[in-house]
Amino acid sequence: MNRFLLVLASLALAPQSGSADALVARHTIRAQTILQPQDIQLVEQDFASAITDPQQAVGLETRIAIYAGTPLQPSFLQPPAIISRNQIVPLVFSKGGLTIRTEGRALDRAAAGDSIRFMNLSSKAVLRAQVQQSGEAIVISD
Repeated sequence: MNRFLLVLASLALAPQSGSADALVARHTIRAQTILQPQDIQLVEQDFASAITDPQQAVGLETRIAIYAGTPLQPSFLQPPAIISRNQIVPLVFSKGGLTIRTEGRALDRAAAGDSIRFMNLSSKAVLRAQVQQSGEAIVISD
């Protein structure tokens, strides 16, 4: 037991062999902001699970407000939304050889690949569709 405590104490007191870099917010960044290079800076400090590569953060959208000096965590960021809430979006339904196109109102914000609810403007029915990079949404059939 004493040997274990001695090893543990020596590890705690041993100088660190290197330091890690972490990305932090250069200033307060509002939620739903697309990160730009001038919004972040690399600091020489070790933060658990912080993003260390600027290319992993630039171009992504913040989920929450991030205050100056806060280390950027992957959970703070998401792909940028291409559909806004209440935006009118082309909806496409395909089954077999049948394809129906109409318009729907987005009931949430969404990035490409997200599945969100839309209201069909013709029937007022609420349905779920997957947002495509092109800006249209493919209706998900049950």
